[in-house]
Amino acid sequence: MFGSNTEPGDAVRRSEASRIARYFGDLKIRPKLMVLHNLFFLVLSSAIYFSMIPLFEARVGAARDREIHLVTQMFSDERALPAVPGMEIYEYQQGTAQELGMPVEVVRWLAEHPGSTFSDPATSDYLYRKEEFSTFYRRLRLPRAFYGVLVSTAKWTLFAVLGLTYFLAVFLLELLIMPEYVYRPVRLMLAADAATHNGDREAELIPEDLILEDEIGQIMRSRNQTIADLRHQEEDLERKNALLETAKRNLEQQDRLVSLGLMSASIAHEMNTPMAVLHGSIEKLLETVKDQPTRERVERMMRVARRLRTISEGLLDFARARKQESEHVAMRPLIDECWSLVGFDDKAAEVHFHNEVATGAVVVGNPDRLVQVFVNLLRNAMHAVQSGGNVTARSTVNYQQGRKWMTICIEDDGPGIPDNVLPEIFEAFVTSRLDARGTGLGLTVAEGIVHQHGGTIGASNRAEGGARLEVSLPAAEEVRVNGS
Repeated sequence: MFGSNTEPGDAVRRSEASRIARYFGDLKIRPKLMVLHNLFFLVLSSAIYFSMIPLFEARVGAARDREIHLVTQMFSDERALPAVPGMEIYEYQQGTAQELGMPVEVVRWLAEHPGSTFSDPATSDYLYRKEEFSTFYRRLRLPRAFYGVLVSTAKWTLFAVLGLTYFLAVFLLELLIMPEYVYRPVRLMLAADAATHNGDREAELIPEDLILEDEIGQIMRSRNQTIADLRHQEEDLERKNALLETAKRNLEQQDRLVSLGLMSASIAHEMNTPMAVLHGSIEKLLETVKDQPTRERVERMMRVARRLRTISEGLLDFARARKQESEHVAMRPLIDECWSLVGFDDKAAEVHFHNEVATGAVVVGNPDRLVQVFVNLLRNAMHAVQSGGNVTARSTVNYQQGRKWMTICIEDDGPGIPDNVLPEIFEAFVTSRLDARGTGLGLTVAEGIVHQHGGTIGASNRAEGGARLEVSLPAAEEVRVNGS
């Protein structure tokens, strides 16, 4: 077997380094960037300091050695020092040994070595020399400490400059540059993500005027586009789900209507024979009645019998389509006839009916089918009002796309149509009447008949209270109705 060359200590060090890297990686962006740019400026400042100072020290040391050598040579050759600014640091003096405060051993050494210059860098910065043929001495101070102070001043100056530069750089980064171009965009994205998670759709998109053209801006725009596409898909899905639910409801209603149509056809076939017998019996009775009041009642019975036969025929419309024959129909007498049919209900005697339809209001349609429409509308209005209430029929003329239309309004002063029922009032099996007489089919059938006539029907609530049903039908030329 081959042994591993990895030492246990190496594994421990790698594990420790991995933990440090993980800890650094888990930091927030701001402290992470602070560590990085502080470390960067610290390394940069240290590199500048420790590369410049040794070079400066070497240059200053070389200049010091050259200058001291030159001045020492001039002093030994008894030449005068140049009169230039800055030479005062050499403190050149002449005088007796007592005036110059010369040590005894220096005086003795110069006496023993005439023509020589005394120098002892280990104990003193001074140079001494005795003038030839005189008792005077010359003294010169070498400014070795001056160069040391110069190097120390340079070190502190460079340290201060680098420190100030470091502080200004960090200040600009942390207070001006990074907050505007890094931290703010990151906060915007975090706030938008939080809004998305909280369902706040107004705040989940980052405003375009706050997005820059850098890489962070590209990420922000990509995120905005992704969220917008997601919301668009959600809206499409919600719309499709709504359409699916509507289709399912319509399918259920169609199933019920098919069943009702089959049942209606069966009922109509069963009613035809007794209706024919009843109609014939009333005709025979009408032939035998002589007095006028009784004859009027029998004629009314005849109209009711015809109405029942019409209703029977209408039931067949749920099972098969029938050809409709149209003619000019005067609406005012038709509305009166419809109210007389509604008048068989006991409540009709408690309601005030007002027929304000214009005498010349004439439409093109099938009178029996239109009676079915307005009987439904008048019956609904009658049952909507309280005792002593009012039901009114009005007519108006309007022109649309160059065509003349007649609008018949049935109004009442009842409680009106509930808001939750109004949008679906013409759908099958929708009713606001919770008694046994409300089937929810009357307005659906009325809407179908109106559409077969090429017209429209609408429902609304009056501002002063009550409901309004409006039927618009193609108008015919005005005709004069006898007796009206």
